[in-house]
Amino acid sequence: MPVDLGSMAAPGRTAVLVMEMQRGVVGDLTRFPELAEVCERRGVVAGAAAVLAAARAAGIPVIHCTAAFRADRAGSHTDNCPFITALLKDPAHMLEGTGAVEVLPALLGPGDLESRRHHGFSPFTGTSLDMTLRSLGVSTVVAVGLSLNLGIPGLALEAVNLGYRVAVVTDAVAGVPDDYAQAVLRNTVSLLAARVTSAELAEVWERCAA
Repeated sequence: MPVDLGSMAAPGRTAVLVMEMQRGVVGDLTRFPELAEVCERRGVVAGAAAVLAAARAAGIPVIHCTAAFRADRAGSHTDNCPFITALLKDPAHMLEGTGAVEVLPALLGPGDLESRRHHGFSPFTGTSLDMTLRSLGVSTVVAVGLSLNLGIPGLALEAVNLGYRVAVVTDAVAGVPDDYAQAVLRNTVSLLAARVTSAELAEVWERCAA
């Protein structure tokens, strides 16, 4: 069914959530070269940058949902998930205060907000993100970032469970392997969220900002 983006993602009730677009995930300090390669090939950073520029011009808040670990691992479950257990065999992985946890400079704006978490794969549980969105009057969240393996489906599912409408920007998300990630967009994300492109969103928001 066609989505009325002008109504669904109107300024005043929309925020953009940027999922883990950090230097240690997909930037110059990445530990995930395959994911970084897919992002480069698909132009994910450029797509996200276009969405964020249009959002800021329309007065739509941008919130970077970031992940980090303390050196002592306080606040993080370290043995309840095989992927996390493997990652944390490296004691320097995504540590607070290091360059790895910084947002990609190309995506960071002076008025942006950040929601940091120290556990799990999705941005709402155990953080103040829901309260922040409600304080801003937000009822629709637009998702960009990483990854289609875990973070983006988790974000969409949590947001829907909390009563938000969700749009996922198809040219500003990625996962590995790429064919699997595209299947997730078709078969999982499509059940939870509207699928839109950065150009479609930019067109809607540019009209609003004019």
